[in-house]
Amino acid sequence: MKKNMNGQNMKINIGCGKTPTLDWINYDNSLSIRLSKFPLLSSYLSQIGLISADQKELILAARKYGIKWANATKKIPHSSGTVQAIYTSHMVEHLDREEIGLFLDEAYRVLQPGGVIRIVVPDLRTLVESYLKDNDADQFVDSLLLSTGQPKDLISKIKLLVVGYRQHLWMYDGYSLSKLLVKHGFDEPVIMEPGTTNIDDYGELNLYERAETSVCVEARKPNQ
Repeated sequence: MKKNMNGQNMKINIGCGKTPTLDWINYDNSLSIRLSKFPLLSSYLSQIGLISADQKELILAARKYGIKWANATKKIPHSSGTVQAIYTSHMVEHLDREEIGLFLDEAYRVLQPGGVIRIVVPDLRTLVESYLKDNDADQFVDSLLLSTGQPKDLISKIKLLVVGYRQHLWMYDGYSLSKLLVKHGFDEPVIMEPGTTNIDDYGELNLYERAETSVCVEARKPNQ
């Protein structure tokens, strides 16, 4: 439903990965998005083992769907007050506490007054409830994705330098995410049931993305 880069109905998906919203503008900060512009280089890096199967899939998706590169903790490439809606799914848990604040400030800047931000994250409460039911501490810690094994060989060490740390850096439930949104100026945070949204004309947006293990919170930039 987008009009143009400054259109009134601009909607953007931040950190879309391999699942862009087809009628929105889609961004991701993966190196794969940049490598998608260089087929020979990406092919060579794949041959020497520096690109995983998931990264190759993202490179192909970026070429197919026109996914754009952006680091949303530094700058969302839109003018202030020009975006109607922002969606991000399973992205902010990969940011540290300073970075998520920078992202929310950028999101606030580009949203129109009354614009909606929709954030989907792994639900810490669901994971904790599962642990209390199953009493499996190893499964619980593994499900948090807060750590990864140390690289053991040269290729693994180079991949870490090239790709960076991709594990979770923080976890949220609906209440903590709502509180964080209010802290950064947003109004009316609501924990949304799967299949529901306050975004007008949401088009191809998947309202059930990872619904079984996630929590979704929407909030608005205040009308000024």
